[in-house]
Amino acid sequence: MAKDGKIAKQKDTLKSKSKAGKPLKAKKPVHAPGGPDDLETADILSSEVVYQGPLFRVVRDRILEPGGHENQREIVRHNGSAVILAVDNSKSRKDPWIVMERQYRHAARRFLWELPAGKIEPGEDAMEGAQRELAEETGYRARKWRSMITYFASPGFLGESMTIYLAEGLVAGAATPEEDEKIELRLVRLSDVLKMIGKGAILDGKTLCGVLWYARYAKSLGRKK
Repeated sequence: MAKDGKIAKQKDTLKSKSKAGKPLKAKKPVHAPGGPDDLETADILSSEVVYQGPLFRVVRDRILEPGGHENQREIVRHNGSAVILAVDNSKSRKDPWIVMERQYRHAARRFLWELPAGKIEPGEDAMEGAQRELAEETGYRARKWRSMITYFASPGFLGESMTIYLAEGLVAGAATPEEDEKIELRLVRLSDVLKMIGKGAILDGKTLCGVLWYARYAKSLGRKK
């Protein structure tokens, strides 16, 4: 009887632990991601430009945030950038060639593998900026363009948004990079780019976002109008 009672007690303990160990149910968000509540802006109480350069400016803002907290923020303001995922899928749609660049980035203190990209000029249409950057940096032009995704690279202090465009139907031409751009151009299979990502050989954020997004959604792109 004592042994049976001990076993029953152990079973009750296991049941209790099982109930306690159940994962918490996810609560529904108070609003849908990307909805109007995400577009709230802070009230700017004061603002001063502390640095002005050819590519960006740094501002110091004193703000009243939507939650009612007053804070001071130093923000890098930038016109935004266009990123180009240039794809040659004429021979294989499952494993197309991707236009890749390798160049030295002093901020990272290393060479990085990247997708072509560049700053959008003031008043310039973002897609026109993407087409200009692709032609200047690589010489390629594309017959078909579409916007893939827009994201903020580091929204804690950087106001730059980056829009990634898919460029297909490539036509080769002569590149005209700027004098300070020393770019090594390569065509790399999508499967090989994914292997590079898996090995940690690609550290550039826009390239990770663009290639992984494309690898995930490429099959559905042809069905979209």
